[in-house]
Amino acid sequence: MVVRAAPNGLDITRYGFAVSRRVGKAVVRNRVKRRLREIMRRAALRMGWDIVVIARNPAAQADYNGLKGTVGELLIKARLSVGEHEGIGSGID
Repeated sequence: MVVRAAPNGLDITRYGFAVSRRVGKAVVRNRVKRRLREIMRRAALRMGWDIVVIARNPAAQADYNGLKGTVGELLIKARLSVGEHEGIGSGID
């Protein structure tokens, strides 16, 4: 997984996903995107960012909890996650 972010100057945070054909066939790619969409929907994110999550090949075999942990770590590393104690926890339910 790769996370790219850029400030957008708005009061909202937008996110999108890139899942290439290398990850798998349409059914697999759509499953990965559905899981990522739910993970990002539940994440406590800083306002004012455009975020792109790029899925790599191992995402096809990962379960929901595996993806959630990976995305949570990447959001913390990018300082996009907002938590009760900044930097502690994944910021994801």
